[in-house]
Amino acid sequence: MSKPTFTPAVPTLTYERVVQQIEEAILSKEIEPGQHLPSERELMVQFSVSRPTVREALRVLQSQGLIASRPGSRSGPVVLPVSTDNLGRSFANMARIASLSLSELVQFRIVLESSACQLAAVMHNSEQLSAMRDAVERMESEAEASSGSFNRADLDFHAAVWDASHNSLLRICGEAVSGAILNVMNDQMSHADNESLEKKKVMALDRAIFDAIEAREPVAAGNAAKTAISTYFKPRLDDEGVRGVEALADPR
Repeated sequence: MSKPTFTPAVPTLTYERVVQQIEEAILSKEIEPGQHLPSERELMVQFSVSRPTVREALRVLQSQGLIASRPGSRSGPVVLPVSTDNLGRSFANMARIASLSLSELVQFRIVLESSACQLAAVMHNSEQLSAMRDAVERMESEAEASSGSFNRADLDFHAAVWDASHNSLLRICGEAVSGAILNVMNDQMSHADNESLEKKKVMALDRAIFDAIEAREPVAAGNAAKTAISTYFKPRLDDEGVRGVEALADPR
């Protein structure tokens, strides 16, 4: 019988244990957004740790976007609502240092957005449909403007779709992934051989998504999203990335 292989145990730093407990209290809503943590002195007593340990823990929690310090306040840091900002920065940072490849981000976006479009086709209301229509029309009016403003209108359309899906997790992840690859979109548009033709292609793809959602056809909406994303990004992917995207985008 073979013996199990163990690795050396790594001691947990004291401040990390403080971070873990406060995280759990925030995420379990034992401490609600808008409420304050105890003061530094109170935290020192409760955790039986030094002031530098408490300050390091609070610094980590603040960098995660979970709390914010208020200068001059006698209370402890305030607990913040969950935000997509930190998630978006995490995706962007991971993409920048090559922890996540572009093909991985594109594949993830296909999964997220095709699902969101299917839900939006069933769940949308008139106000959300109007927001989608407005974004598509703005893309058409921005066709001769800068790539940045056109791509922003494109992202606004997809953000409206995620909102219409009525699934907060899809929206949070979708916005984060889109923000991470926004620079790629801007670069691709600005370096296109025929920028006007490229924009018309994107508008047609988004219009197909919108028409399917408006008609309340979830399968068609999901397939249109897969086609739109794979068509747009395949030219920027290597052979392996293309195979992965095609595996997800094939509606059969």
